[in-house]
Amino acid sequence: MNIDRIEFISWMERIMTRFDILSEKLKENENELNSIDGEQLLDNQDVLQLLKISSRSLQRYRSDKKLPYYTISGKLYYKLSDVHQLIRDSFSAGCRRSYQ
Repeated sequence: MNIDRIEFISWMERIMTRFDILSEKLKENENELNSIDGEQLLDNQDVLQLLKISSRSLQRYRSDKKLPYYTISGKLYYKLSDVHQLIRDSFSAGCRRSYQ
């Protein structure tokens, strides 16, 4: 069975279109899984990279109740707004210390 070049290219374009559709669906599902109440959730690794801190520092923020977290299926997640609030709180605390 011989397939000519034009037919082969046509089939490959259809396959690639289907892959693109599947990729978009997977991204949509991933975004839905990583959100709660319409708000983006970050895992430990995301927060560590965002704040540029060690895992011990992140653990301390949790223990000191400075950063709320959620456990879902044994994995820790943080709301993006809570991380932003931690940054704002840390920034304003730093400003207060420098003026005293």
